Amino acid sequence: MTDKKIILASQSPRRKQLLQWAEIPFETMVLHTNEDYPSTLAIEEVPGFIATEKAKIVWESIPADTKANTIILAADTVVVLENEIIGKPENRDDACTILQKLSGQKHRVITGVSIIGSEGITSFYDVTYVQFHPITIDQIEYYVDEYKPYDKAGAYAIQEWIGVIGIHSIEGDFYNVMGLPVSRVVKALEAL
Repeated sequence: MTDKKIILASQSPRRKQLLQWAEIPFETMVLHTNEDYPSTLAIEEVPGFIATEKAKIVWESIPADTKANTIILAADTVVVLENEIIGKPENRDDACTILQKLSGQKHRVITGVSIIGSEGITSFYDVTYVQFHPITIDQIEYYVDEYKPYDKAGAYAIQEWIGVIGIHSIEGDFYNVMGLPVSRVVKALEAL
């Protein structure tokens, strides 16, 4: 694929797992990044903007003499319901409220990807539509208490219990919902 060193600018265990499944060798480096974005951005552009900011801060931190042989990969995922971005829940009550909003509804999961190398920046986003069955308060509370989805946009992970019992259908890339459209990432890395 590439003989360059790939650095994943993410602490997401799911993104790490997906790259491992794709047998892409990588290292991880995460630096604090402000996740604010301009209010003028279209919703589809928000995760790509944040991903690029994550990648840039790591790119700027590596020694100049290693940049020619290094690629930085970053991603950010948002859940969008009726044109409202739903972020990570602040606490248990917030997680339950978010899942109640998603119950019985179709929403979008948008993952923005940014790849920085000596050739410049490659960015793209992928959209997957997820339709939930109606889920009960008891199911929501069980999931939140057992799985503690506080680090997940939309307060859920598709590969966990709530996804198995609660999701009616998806249109698009399943792995995008997990946090990385891996097949597109592989193609982008191959193009480098």
